[in-house]
Amino acid sequence: MPSKSFHRTDRVSAQLRRELGTLVHEAVREHGLPSVSVSDVEVSRDLAHAKVFVTALQPERSKEAVKALKELSRELRFQLGRAVKMRHVPELHFHYDDSVDRGERIGNLLRDNPAAGQDDADPAKD
Repeated sequence: MPSKSFHRTDRVSAQLRRELGTLVHEAVREHGLPSVSVSDVEVSRDLAHAKVFVTALQPERSKEAVKALKELSRELRFQLGRAVKMRHVPELHFHYDDSVDRGERIGNLLRDNPAAGQDDADPAKD
């Protein structure tokens, strides 16, 4: 019998990411929060806790958005419990995912500072 190529925590993370994406989008519209989206969810092995990573359209308002989501976490967890078929819904911990900001900053640095040794890189010229 072939072994599983994915674990239950991975499946639960994917399901929670889909459901939380919808719930967070509704919460943003209802409560007038800065626009955020769920980028990833990491679930603990015992499925008791879930780290929810969000990205913001306006990085300067990210702290405000994460703070508001932390305040709404009980309500979101309740709604999540109604949406998924799980005996216990994990406790939600919201974190800002700055990987998009870091990637954009690196892209800007690479674009603005072309490599100084590009002329020396082509050995066929010699």
